[in-house]
Amino acid sequence: MEKEILNLTKDTMEEAVAEGLTLVDFWADWCGPCKMLAPILDELYEERGDFKLAKVNIDEEQELAEGFGIQSIPTVVLFRDGKAELAAVGMRGKETYEEMLDTDFNAQE
Repeated sequence: MEKEILNLTKDTMEEAVAEGLTLVDFWADWCGPCKMLAPILDELYEERGDFKLAKVNIDEEQELAEGFGIQSIPTVVLFRDGKAELAAVGMRGKETYEEMLDTDFNAQE
């Protein structure tokens, strides 16, 4: 089954992140580090089946980016059941995003 990367707008954001884990990549076409980050997130998404991957183009969705306090890109925010839990600002390695997904997830006994 082909995994779909969601392109979010202010109208689709709330529903898209409402259930489960969702990594949301805030990016822009002109952002070099954003272009370098995209294949890292895509690879992680293909390897794991436990989260959704979504993107927000901040040039097209300025209101949405401002609403989440995005001041620098790339910024990747982890949502768990509709709540923003963690954020990584700037270009990071794949391990950072793996740790975000695993943080506190297995702590429940």
